[in-house]
Amino acid sequence: MRRAGIGLVVSLLALVGVVMASAATSATKFEIALKGPNESPAAPASNKGTVELTLNAKTGRVCWEFKLGQIDGKPNQAHIHKGKRGVSGNIVVPLGAGYKRQGCTTASKALVRSILKGPAGFYVNVHNAKHPLGAMRGQL
Repeated sequence: MRRAGIGLVVSLLALVGVVMASAATSATKFEIALKGPNESPAAPASNKGTVELTLNAKTGRVCWEFKLGQIDGKPNQAHIHKGKRGVSGNIVVPLGAGYKRQGCTTASKALVRSILKGPAGFYVNVHNAKHPLGAMRGQL
């Protein structure tokens, strides 16, 4: 009886591990370096930071956490845009209504799958009043 109980506990723990591993693999993380000169027109080289972006194709969930090292003004917006390196593109995922250092939002599952299929065709940028087109940018 005791062996059966231990076996059941071990089996349940294994099942929990499989479910957790499955959930963890459905999300993809990007660590993106943000730099002023990557913008068009270029912003100051002193504008730099990073963003950790997590995309989940199964749920459409998009989460972010910015760590801005320096920016020449208060950030007021951040987005994911569609556009290859050096090309400005349309906003596809607003990262908050105004600038938020961290948070989550949802996008269509098809859009998230598209981003994950070709991440180099998308970029994240942070805007401020001095640089309304972007104060810093980084390609996925």
